[in-house]
Amino acid sequence: MPKFELNDAEVRVLGALVEKEIATPDYYPLSLNALTNACNQKSNRDPVLSLSESDVTQALDSLRDKGLARHVSSFDSRVPKYAHQLAEVFNFDRREIAVLCVLLLRGPQTPGELRGRTDRLYGFDDLTAVEATLKHLSEREPPLVRQLPRQPGTKEFRWAQLLAGDIEAWEPPPSPVRETPAHEQRVQFLEGEVEQLRKELEDLKQQFSEFRKQFE
Repeated sequence: MPKFELNDAEVRVLGALVEKEIATPDYYPLSLNALTNACNQKSNRDPVLSLSESDVTQALDSLRDKGLARHVSSFDSRVPKYAHQLAEVFNFDRREIAVLCVLLLRGPQTPGELRGRTDRLYGFDDLTAVEATLKHLSEREPPLVRQLPRQPGTKEFRWAQLLAGDIEAWEPPPSPVRETPAHEQRVQFLEGEVEQLRKELEDLKQQFSEFRKQFE
């Protein structure tokens, strides 16, 4: 099994593609505009990033070289779209990909946090099921997650993904980002799609105007 050391932008792009495939399948694969919006969401992200379309394109190119993402051609869309290949590369089941998705998007998590934050992606029955999934991921060769040393004053261990390389320690963020309700997340995503469609419409209008001039 291949070993990867993804940078921060690649981690965010890959996590966003995985999340949107499961959470909003009707809008997947993603256009560059939609993917950039997904990467820069203020909800369900830690840290919150501000990636440009150029940053996302560069990350996509690198992920494609590693076999973790691909360009998707479609007859009904003139805009290039993109999909991940995480499940194909690692042969993940739904439990594993849900856990890894949250670790990619939100950094190290306790099993309890993972159970709550994977609910849109997969419904774990209990903490034991989450812990079993983490154990399975940690026993892969090479391992894909690892348990971190427990922070002072905390009861639970946190787990981190290893697609970005090994991690020895982790400091919790100084102030948590306010959770955005699911309907607001969907509105943010749809706003990005509307903006992309507006750009396509303007392009079509320009092409039609140029075509009509040929007959005047």
